[in-house]
Amino acid sequence: MRTFAYERAGTVAEAVGKTRFIAGGTNLLDLMKLGVETPERLVDVTRLDLRGIEDHRGGLRIGALVPNSDLAADARVRRDYPVLARALLAGASGQLRNMATTGGNLLQRTRCYYFQDVASPCNKREPGSGCAAIGGATRLHAILGASEHCIATHPSDMAVAMQALDASVEVEGPGGTRTIPIRDFHRLPGDTPHVETELREGELIVAVTLPPPPPGRQTYRKVRDRASYAFALVSVAGIVAVKDGRIAQAALAFGGVAHKPWRDPEVEAMLAGREPTSETFDAAADLLLRDARGQGGNDFKIPLFRRTLRAVLRELTQ
Repeated sequence: MRTFAYERAGTVAEAVGKTRFIAGGTNLLDLMKLGVETPERLVDVTRLDLRGIEDHRGGLRIGALVPNSDLAADARVRRDYPVLARALLAGASGQLRNMATTGGNLLQRTRCYYFQDVASPCNKREPGSGCAAIGGATRLHAILGASEHCIATHPSDMAVAMQALDASVEVEGPGGTRTIPIRDFHRLPGDTPHVETELREGELIVAVTLPPPPPGRQTYRKVRDRASYAFALVSVAGIVAVKDGRIAQAALAFGGVAHKPWRDPEVEAMLAGREPTSETFDAAADLLLRDARGQGGNDFKIPLFRRTLRAVLRELTQ
């Protein structure tokens, strides 16, 4: 690990405008040890007053420094947003969840092998150097939304659930406070895969807000190589309301398949008003996967994704 300067912020105002922040450090420190991240200065934000979970406009306002374990255990989250509690508990280990924070979780970087190997070309780590993943080992890589410059996936479970819940990200920056809908927060790779979010220079995530609890049943299903401490091959966050034998409303978000938590409004619109039958579930999967493309080693994700979506829809509508 390269040497770096360290300072500790006492207030949000002291932190805003700085370039690199550290809180739990569960991802950043690993990347610094690998030489992927080489910050010259880190600003420790762990003493900022951002650890509260408050009632907010019928929903919740979650401070950016709330540990993942505390958020998963919060009685309001367990009762009103079980999809979020399930997603948090599906992520990492208990020790890591005690350290990982809400804000940091949104900023996790990809676990692409080539991104983490500084000897390999990687457009995300070094723009313009190429993508060793294309044509390489691609078991964990994207089947949707990839580009010729990057086929990495986003690793967060929490962010997938928050996509389905229509959360918003509150940030403080040199230009003041602004709120970014989480559907717009993460970016697809395009030709700038190193630009991963809509955060501007010097902006700090201070909170995530959840709207009032949505109607219907909620679940989060994660398919992975082992039962604990593994990133998703595919995951589905689902919220579905059924009325008079038909799907009244559906919110679906997906992990492990794209550069960002994936959501397809056309699929949700197609489901609305239909009977929850096998034919309906197949039609939803066909529409969702219409542009899916494997890279060889991850071709299995397409049928796996189809089966997982069908299972989630069946669970939520029975």
